[in-house]
Amino acid sequence: MTLRMTREEDDGQRIFRFEDPSCDLSGVIVVDSLALGPATGGCRFWHYDDAAAMRADARRLARGMSYKNAMAGLPLGGGKSVIRRPAGAFDREALFRGFGRVLNEVAGDYLAAEDVGTTPQDMAVVRSQTPFVFGVPADDGRAGGDPSPWTALGVFLSIDHVFARRGLPLSGSRIAVQGLGNVGADLCRRLHAAGATLVVADVRPDAAERLRSEIPVEVVAPEAIHAADVDLFAPCALGGGLNPSTIPQMRARLIAGAANNQLATGADAGLLHERGILYAPDFVANAGGIINVAAEYLGHHPGAVEDAVHRIPTRLAQVLDRAEASGTSPAQVADAMARELIAKGAAAMAGNEGKRTL
Repeated sequence: MTLRMTREEDDGQRIFRFEDPSCDLSGVIVVDSLALGPATGGCRFWHYDDAAAMRADARRLARGMSYKNAMAGLPLGGGKSVIRRPAGAFDREALFRGFGRVLNEVAGDYLAAEDVGTTPQDMAVVRSQTPFVFGVPADDGRAGGDPSPWTALGVFLSIDHVFARRGLPLSGSRIAVQGLGNVGADLCRRLHAAGATLVVADVRPDAAERLRSEIPVEVVAPEAIHAADVDLFAPCALGGGLNPSTIPQMRARLIAGAANNQLATGADAGLLHERGILYAPDFVANAGGIINVAAEYLGHHPGAVEDAVHRIPTRLAQVLDRAEASGTSPAQVADAMARELIAKGAAAMAGNEGKRTL
């Protein structure tokens, strides 16, 4: 066995760096919070330029998962894993078996699931080595499997809510969708069925062409999608797309999408607010996938998942109502609400620990 792991702590996060040359495995797990339950978040399999970029991505994604799980009312803390995709040929099953062994070393403080670059089949390979993984193919009528349709549903419902909030019909609207992976493509199909006109982009030309063969869409260059003349912009690619370069060029007055960490920095929330762009905070709108993962972990049935995902607009309305009343950005309000929930969980956990020591 050639697995090597190191651990450090930084700003309250536990950071596990792992490497196993025997199966081309290299990555990071970040445990951000255990206040509400085991740290839970997807396993991202992606190209990273270097170890620093991989570590930074994992840390930011893990913090976002703490906020997402708290706002969704789930008994889960926040965590994330990222694995660097090998540059050359590699044995995918061996790599994910190796990742399963890594999860055993973290001993249940972190529960993994599918994310960008991974599939339910990958998670099934991981499950062959460890119980600390979810998002595996569903069986016995219980929740599980690919969480992306649930993410897409939650985002669709959030988009419908922000249109209604502005007194606008979804049918007949123009919507730009950035990123046509499983979630983005599913979202496009839902929006088309609801009567929206779609402008889309993806860094993979074949993804855009596949979608265009199914439904009518206007395909634009990835570098131009944020400036499309549309009513709503739906970021469904990687994070950081809302930044000082893109925000001034936006013509959309509404933003709601599936991407994590859509804002490059916290200051970008203020830029959107100054421009009068209504922003649905990402970790509120895109919680459908983790709701499905939580239901799998808790042994619930798919009907419970659907009920919970349909409550996403209610939580979004609470955020937007509070932001409107205070005159602040919805992103800042959602962050504050999530921190409040996590702090309450931490206080309750500390109280329970105290009782057990009496």
